[in-house]
Amino acid sequence: MKPTLGQAVRSFFEDHLPVQKGLRPTSIRSYRDTVRLFLNFVSADRHRPITRLHVEDLSVGRVLAFLKHLEQDRGNHTRTRNQRLAALRSFFTYLATRMPEALDAAQQAMAIPIKRVSPHETQFLERDEIVSLLKRMPRQGRHALRDRTLILVLYNTGARVQEIADLQFDHLDLGSQPRARLHGKGGKWRSCPLWAETVRHLRMLLEESALSGLASGYVFCSRPGKPLTRFGIYKLVRRHGAPFDRPGEQPRRITPHVFRHTAAVHLLEAGVELNVIRGWLGHVQLETTNHYAQLTLRTKLAAMQACEPPSDTSAGTLRRSGWKADQQLLAWLNAL
Repeated sequence: MKPTLGQAVRSFFEDHLPVQKGLRPTSIRSYRDTVRLFLNFVSADRHRPITRLHVEDLSVGRVLAFLKHLEQDRGNHTRTRNQRLAALRSFFTYLATRMPEALDAAQQAMAIPIKRVSPHETQFLERDEIVSLLKRMPRQGRHALRDRTLILVLYNTGARVQEIADLQFDHLDLGSQPRARLHGKGGKWRSCPLWAETVRHLRMLLEESALSGLASGYVFCSRPGKPLTRFGIYKLVRRHGAPFDRPGEQPRRITPHVFRHTAAVHLLEAGVELNVIRGWLGHVQLETTNHYAQLTLRTKLAAMQACEPPSDTSAGTLRRSGWKADQQLLAWLNAL
């Protein structure tokens, strides 16, 4: 028997996204918001309740009208429009596998172009700014240790905010080779080494959690002992991360993702190979990590200075590189 639209929607969220694609709850909620907005829009346009909608009502014309509604009526940014379109493409593709009459609409939805938009300016903190931030944070108070440890772990691991919210003490190895196991996108796990200072704070936090009697197993918890949500972590980081002003630039809002960018840039400046950074951050594609190579002025200056010619080129020729000057090596190579 052919499934109804309601059954297909239910299967999309209960089986396809979490089981077949392995998406995390936060990603599923993003799909949910898009589909809910779209179905409500179609319901209003068709003048019938959602329970009486059919797959034929989900035409590509209504998809285009919905995208226009997002930008013009709801005032959404082009990035939001593109994100909603990507979710609808996945939804229509799934419908086509369950309901063949939706195949034409799915093919047309896939043909709707993504609008061009300028990329986000990637914000990161310099090393002296990280030191300044940690110095300004309070050392006394009910949550002083928790907050300082949170900032250290964010910077040390470059973790996503949801990965930090899900971090439990069972995911930590604080022995001779300390590391944290992070549960990332797509249900994938990865390990990040920990600094001695991070380990010291985590051990103190573990002791404090055990003494409080409210231990929940999660590393970062709120006052009643419940794990911090991603929104709670955002608020906490913004409270401690007052804007760092640079001459001629707008004040920056420090968010958990800024520490992710900061970790990537500082690893790159330290000479860590891009593939190692990719594994450190949990990127699927190396192209995502390559973006950080364009961010740091210090790296660009070092590259420029490495190939800068001598200031007085008229006094002689450019200095030869070391391998050409090594006559013994050249003689050995010529004898092979």
